[in-house]
Amino acid sequence: MADEFRTTFFFGPEDVPERPGVLMCVFNTKKRSWKGGIQVAVELAGAQLERLRERGLLGELLEMLRARVEPETFAEYEQRARDLFTQQVCRAKLDLAIEKGLTQENQTVGADAFQQELDQAVLAHADAVRQAIFAELDV
Repeated sequence: MADEFRTTFFFGPEDVPERPGVLMCVFNTKKRSWKGGIQVAVELAGAQLERLRERGLLGELLEMLRARVEPETFAEYEQRARDLFTQQVCRAKLDLAIEKGLTQENQTVGADAFQQELDQAVLAHADAVRQAIFAELDV
């Protein structure tokens, strides 16, 4: 079903105003059969993001990155990699929402949606997440 959609990253991660511990990324999404696209804000609970980081996904990614870049530039790459990791997790959550069905209206995928499914999806596609981040960092 995701093949029917064209999705581009718009902005984020940013803190959700008045909701401590919740981050958000926004994507522009268009289904081929729609005349126009929509914006989908994807919220992510900081606790869930931290859980995914603690499962070794981010730590392993950062160690691989450390081996590929000069030590004096690692700090710059590290912060960007953290943001890209969050974006990739949000994108995985958006893909889950697409699978469940999106209506042609701007919307928010809440922080509490797809909690269990998201953990499973990100862990199952850890290599693809890493490769997308390395491609974005051009390393």
